[in-house]
Amino acid sequence: MNAHSSLRTAMKPIVVSNAVLARASEAIPSEADFPVAAPGSDYDTVRRILAYITNNWRQQPTIEAIADAAGATPTDVHHLFRRWCGLTPKAFLQAITLDNAKGLLASSASILDTSFEVGLSGPGRLHDLFVTHEAMSPGEWKTGGEGLRMSYGFHQSPFGEALVVVTERGLAGLGWVSNTLDGGKVIGGRAEALADMMRRWPHADYRFDPQATAPYATRIFEPGNWSPQTPLRVVLIGTDFEVRVWETLLRIPVGCATTYGDVADHIGKPSAARAVGAAVGKNPISFVVPCHRVIGKSGALTGYHWGLTRKRAILGWEAGQVAGGEAA
Repeated sequence: MNAHSSLRTAMKPIVVSNAVLARASEAIPSEADFPVAAPGSDYDTVRRILAYITNNWRQQPTIEAIADAAGATPTDVHHLFRRWCGLTPKAFLQAITLDNAKGLLASSASILDTSFEVGLSGPGRLHDLFVTHEAMSPGEWKTGGEGLRMSYGFHQSPFGEALVVVTERGLAGLGWVSNTLDGGKVIGGRAEALADMMRRWPHADYRFDPQATAPYATRIFEPGNWSPQTPLRVVLIGTDFEVRVWETLLRIPVGCATTYGDVADHIGKPSAARAVGAAVGKNPISFVVPCHRVIGKSGALTGYHWGLTRKRAILGWEAGQVAGGEAA
């Protein structure tokens, strides 16, 4: 267990104005309007395990120590990971190590150039969500979403409670309700998660409509629903540069990774790795536009808007989807 990546680094939180946070709080209905979540979800345990490993990897903790930290038995932990991502705990931990991340980068530059050439039915994209996307015009972005109706809902996912935001043109936002174990730039409850989206498009009309967002959540988080026959519609709302970066991220297949520098090279801006990093950090559609697959050139898992614990969880879960598909 020679390092389950670098130690967690503190991230400067997003500062959301009191006015935006108040608006978000008012927009969220009462707890009675939300389904009662089952206590102790798989991800609750997974993130405790990942947080423990992040802080103790130098001691190379045993599976017994990890299980104890998670309040479970080694057998429980084994079954948990099998159920949650299809891997043994050992295989999952190997998938999120620095050495494995370096291996993912071995062909990262060519991945960006060739991944779409084989088409959506190509073997390299066997495990992908199959996304079709469009971008809003610069004028629409500059208005801050004025005149745009955004429906939102909160849904359970393999990585905690997800916030899904959609327009009539497709998925526009995907984030998470995060706590201190997740880390990241937005920690709090549903209001904070919604405020993070609202600050991006402050003049949009936000409507709580979980019936409109539920089909998207099911489509995104159920691999059995990933199909080229029913592509997921996504709308990208950002600057021209940001949209170019996000479109490039969509080229990274599940089970692969790339670097900020390779993304910069791909869009013809080889000296703009830092600007690419900023655009990656502003990606509003987590998981679907896979900013979690961009890592440092050393293989280190660098900052993630929704927290490095969640980034490790997603990468390990995706490794399970790839392993399961190859075994099928």
